[in-house]
Amino acid sequence: MALCLGQVFSKDKTFRPRKRFEPGTQRFELYKKAQASLKSGLDLRKVVQLPEGESINDWIAVHVVDFFNRINLIYGTVSEFCTERSCPVMSGGQRYEYRWQDGHLYKKPTKLPALQYMNLLMDWIETLINNENIFPTRIGVPFPKNFQQVCKKILSRLFRVFVHVYIHHFDRICSMGAEAHINTCYKHYYYFITEFSLIEHSELEPLKEMTEKICT
Repeated sequence: MALCLGQVFSKDKTFRPRKRFEPGTQRFELYKKAQASLKSGLDLRKVVQLPEGESINDWIAVHVVDFFNRINLIYGTVSEFCTERSCPVMSGGQRYEYRWQDGHLYKKPTKLPALQYMNLLMDWIETLINNENIFPTRIGVPFPKNFQQVCKKILSRLFRVFVHVYIHHFDRICSMGAEAHINTCYKHYYYFITEFSLIEHSELEPLKEMTEKICT
């Protein structure tokens, strides 16, 4: 799938520089294993399962970073059409609205244009995955006790990107002939978060009908 996405989506439109794994590290080897499985044509439900003998936290870390890269790439292709005028609120149709809160600049949930919300979201995730105290890369350094909780929050917010792109910009994705690639990325993400119960089912409600069509 990575090759297909790379062919479909222009790298100069990537919303954020890609986070990479250092060659020679255990996480790099896990990442290569995950990518090889994706390209092998295996059932995505099996691809997301924890390999025997591997650490669950390492497996989650690899996927959180990979999903950040992929979803960042997807949004980057439609970001020029996601303006304050076209998308004055970060939403998923008329039923769902997402407000930004980070406890620092925005101490209370704040209504923002989708593009501004995305910028803040990607900055926030990038800061977290580059924080050695949360995503340690050195051998022998343990993950923090709240690691999975942090990842759940990252993944739930990344889901909102799917919601906005599918509901507000899917016509643009279709015009590029990229819907199959987006759907595959979403299925991979969906199977992973459900395999490890990383998102509450209630949060998945905005894409429930579509998910039932492509993931069952």
